[in-house]
Amino acid sequence: MSNELKLGVNIDHVATLREARYRGLPVGEPDPVEAALVAEQAGAAGITAHLREDRRHIIDRDVRRLRDSIRTRLNLEMAVVPEIIEIALGIRPEIVCLVPEKRTEVTTEGGLDVAGNESLIRDTCSRMRDAGIEVSLFLDPDPVQVEAAARTGAEFIELHTGAYAEAFDQKRERNVELERLVAASKLAHGLGLKVNAGHGLNVRNLPLLHIVPHLIELNIGHSLMSRAIFVGLPEAIREFLAVMAGYRG
Repeated sequence: MSNELKLGVNIDHVATLREARYRGLPVGEPDPVEAALVAEQAGAAGITAHLREDRRHIIDRDVRRLRDSIRTRLNLEMAVVPEIIEIALGIRPEIVCLVPEKRTEVTTEGGLDVAGNESLIRDTCSRMRDAGIEVSLFLDPDPVQVEAAARTGAEFIELHTGAYAEAFDQKRERNVELERLVAASKLAHGLGLKVNAGHGLNVRNLPLLHIVPHLIELNIGHSLMSRAIFVGLPEAIREFLAVMAGYRG
């Protein structure tokens, strides 16, 4: 039975380019909200934006404008910190994705330690659920973390595919990472969790990811925006959707 794999477009890197020139100013280009609208028109099923504590790319006004402008699903990536939790509760995206966050990292380096912070994450999930917001937890494909996620009340996990992407050109290591993703997705599905995936995905490594069962949505940012520089955002999205089209969940 076929299962259409959805594409969530991460617009953080559009904001990164804007902030390189216009940081601290009330206007600037390129506009991540305009990119979100173009992505929707090209077939994106949702828009992902990460409001980091240091506001290095997406800033508060972007999230407010996204909430007012887009017509698909707003996925707000965020750390489990009081300030950002309150912003999410006020803006009410359809879903939040809880991620680890370090000031020194270039991008998110690994999955959330749910097992080590289960009480805090369970409380955050409860607050979001009371506000009508679904929760996804960004996880390494580790059974301990998947089992902990199932106890928090989160509806989704997002499997961190970074290790798979980094190992892609080493066949043995790549296959080990694929097996971990397959096992984690099967475990999550069996525990009643819905499964998304993302990080480091591109048109080269996506086809092999089709063996991972139960996937609902892939969240892709950097490689998609990189491709868009050369062919435009609508065409880049069409290329990714074409690679995703053969997925059978």
